[in-house]
Amino acid sequence: MGIYIEAIILYVVLFFSGTAIQLSSSASQAAGFSVAAEIAKIMLYCIPSLALIWYLTIKSWKLEYWSVRPGKKDLISGLITFPCLLLTSFIVANISKYAGDNTTQAIIYSPTSAFEWVILCISCLFAAYLEESFFRFYLISRRQELNLNATSALILSVALFSVCHIHEGPWGFLNSVLAGVFLAFMFLRYNSLHGIAVAHALYNITVYVLNSIVN
Repeated sequence: MGIYIEAIILYVVLFFSGTAIQLSSSASQAAGFSVAAEIAKIMLYCIPSLALIWYLTIKSWKLEYWSVRPGKKDLISGLITFPCLLLTSFIVANISKYAGDNTTQAIIYSPTSAFEWVILCISCLFAAYLEESFFRFYLISRRQELNLNATSALILSVALFSVCHIHEGPWGFLNSVLAGVFLAFMFLRYNSLHGIAVAHALYNITVYVLNSIVN
């Protein structure tokens, strides 16, 4: 029962508050990309949240049970995951286009200088590692403690992950569901944290790059 309480508290405190931070950060960037907002998110949200998740994981598990050392599995899973995330996003974007959806999408402000791009890349990497550490590594790796089989753990991971992206609108929510399914599957298949985390970060960075090209 304790693991359920711990997981619920982590989810509500870290990711519901994180969604609020993301929304307020977007509102504060009405004039464009904000380095100060990104640095604040990294220092005040991403790093403390990652530290908490990994502290609880280290406290609960024996180190010999871990399988998070970088290796060939991370390279393979990353090379598969990144293009698949891009493909999923492309398909969802085109479905929404042909469906004639007029829903207002969240405005993305891309960096305009090399320094801003560096800060953005660091922010995306921390954010991706945070999400993968909780939604994939923490939840799926501890499925036995949660009395869940692989399928149930995947469904739980996807459900919680997609709810955190509901503020992106219906199509953003759908994209997060499909991406969440694939990320969870890849973690189960390769037991790789670093590969999917880096691919996740590269996907987010690519969204900003494409946005800067289009706009």
